[in-house]
Amino acid sequence: MIAYSTVGVNDMERSIAFYDAVFAPLGGVRDVTSPTWTGYSRKGERGKFFLTRPFDRQAASNGNGAMLAFLAESREAVDAFHAAALAQGGVCEGPPGVREGMNPVFYAAYVRDPDDAKLCAFVRK
Repeated sequence: MIAYSTVGVNDMERSIAFYDAVFAPLGGVRDVTSPTWTGYSRKGERGKFFLTRPFDRQAASNGNGAMLAFLAESREAVDAFHAAALAQGGVCEGPPGVREGMNPVFYAAYVRDPDDAKLCAFVRK
């Protein structure tokens, strides 16, 4: 149902380095790059993810409670996503692990990107 998602960024080059690193373990690749917007996708999927400078040219900010979650192929990919995020200046919002009470088993990691957007990588295995 979702055709594309965007997150606002304040420093495109810093954000590209962050998202290139965190999407690599998830199979995501950058396929569009510009000074004002950059896009990512995954082979076989129609949905896109974009980094963008806000149209109003104000600072990018994020809503409380807003989060984007990305499906991973394995627990190892979730672990690699989390490690890459921290290595690129992200902040841990919940280390990789099984989240209790979920059926089937929900293994996830939560981070914030350099502009404070909350992200999750997860696998149901």
